[in-house]
Amino acid sequence: MSEPARRPWYSFREYLLLEEASNTKHEYQGGQIYAMAGGTPEHAALAVSVSSALSQQLRGRGCRVYSSDLRVRVRETGLATYPDVTVICDQLERDSESADTATNPVVLVEVLSPSTAGYDRGEKLAHYKRIDSLREIVLVYHDEQRLEVWRRSGDVWTCAKAETGETVPLESIGCTLAVDEIYRNELSG
Repeated sequence: MSEPARRPWYSFREYLLLEEASNTKHEYQGGQIYAMAGGTPEHAALAVSVSSALSQQLRGRGCRVYSSDLRVRVRETGLATYPDVTVICDQLERDSESADTATNPVVLVEVLSPSTAGYDRGEKLAHYKRIDSLREIVLVYHDEQRLEVWRRSGDVWTCAKAETGETVPLESIGCTLAVDEIYRNELSG
């Protein structure tokens, strides 16, 4: 996350107005607005790879896969952000303050980048875990062929990891992600 805009506090409504007028995506948390960094070609390719794998498996099954253009809000903490991939099953629930903001993801995917990996694996992950509808969070590593899936069972979150040659199930949506397939077309440096 980058430095917040230079003002002590913004309302969610002010944030939404900024988003409507901006060519850059911003994250909102605790009254602060943070510009989101643009991704690398590798980051974009990994996000599409996961999105494609999930879209193929979910076709005709009542769940929809969304790109990073979908804003998600954590009602309990107020965080508004743009996950790399979002899966919503059944009816999309919209935030009461913004019809363009979803509040009921079942699966969220974040492709880790060198500048945001600590935040994505720490503070942002903690926010995501407060979403009632959320069942799984997938972290896609940028610097090694590795997937990490955080899974909710009741009130307990557990972590499963998969590396080269392995697959990891997404139990909440009946899908699997194969590490080799996700990284198959990875761009080289």
